[in-house]
Amino acid sequence: MIFLDTNILVYAYDLDEKSKRQTAKAILADCWNNRSGVISTQVLQELYVTLTRKLSSKLPASEARDVVSDFLSWSIYQIIPTDIGKASEIEVQYGYTFWDSLVITAAINASAEVLYSEDMQDGQKLYDLKIINPFK
Repeated sequence: MIFLDTNILVYAYDLDEKSKRQTAKAILADCWNNRSGVISTQVLQELYVTLTRKLSSKLPASEARDVVSDFLSWSIYQIIPTDIGKASEIEVQYGYTFWDSLVITAAINASAEVLYSEDMQDGQKLYDLKIINPFK
């Protein structure tokens, strides 16, 4: 299973990031074709907010809802209260932000082998999870 951080999903829809968009779209296509994509409720929330508020070419809310809706057929890890403690431990041990640590926690708990993210240390292994920055 392949866990995708929010930035990978965002780049697939970001018209201003042409080269990253191609890479992100290829990753998404692979995940769709192999039914191997995993995300979390946190990633879906961040995706909606980013698409509607943070991009220079913002999507209308209705289009962003459609994008989020498309991912509802994927495996979605739901953040639970005990994940907060584990994320805090990862934050302290590895120096990631709390939010990135929560993504890592979700990926580990979802039994993903790979986490694609541009925000984390490329090649790092945490437990059975390998972090890959596909844009390097």
